[in-house]
Amino acid sequence: MRKIILALGAIALISFTSCKEKASNKVNSENVTVAAERDEAAKAVPVMTFEETEFDFGTIEQNTAQEHIFVFTNTGNAPLIVTDAKSSCGCTVPNPPKDAIAPGEKGELKVKYNGAGQNLVTKTITVTANTQKGQELLKIKAFVNPKGAAPVGPVK
Repeated sequence: MRKIILALGAIALISFTSCKEKASNKVNSENVTVAAERDEAAKAVPVMTFEETEFDFGTIEQNTAQEHIFVFTNTGNAPLIVTDAKSSCGCTVPNPPKDAIAPGEKGELKVKYNGAGQNLVTKTITVTANTQKGQELLKIKAFVNPKGAAPVGPVK
């Protein structure tokens, strides 16, 4: 039994010492340069900065279509791509830009609201883009008077 343990120990010792080749000799400097460039490019991120994130249409008559344009600037250091814009209700339709927005450039997101509902109405628009946060939230609101009723509520 002792001979078996000594033999296994000797085999283990030989296998550990035979792998003493330096790992730094195996590193390809070309791969290091490519990895450094990739890591630097990953730090470049677009930033979507809106002039306003909420808009109030004021008092409107029911079923009277409204629209507003949210203006934003890409304050980041990479092209901004808006991949999607969805509203919290089918009565609100966002229309995001189709093209990429270069750093420093402005973009517009048009939102159409059909005037549905009554009294105070608030809708949210979720904008999905290639920013670090990934999503931005916008809000529209209005006080909707029933059609033909006397105006009530806040005045625009």
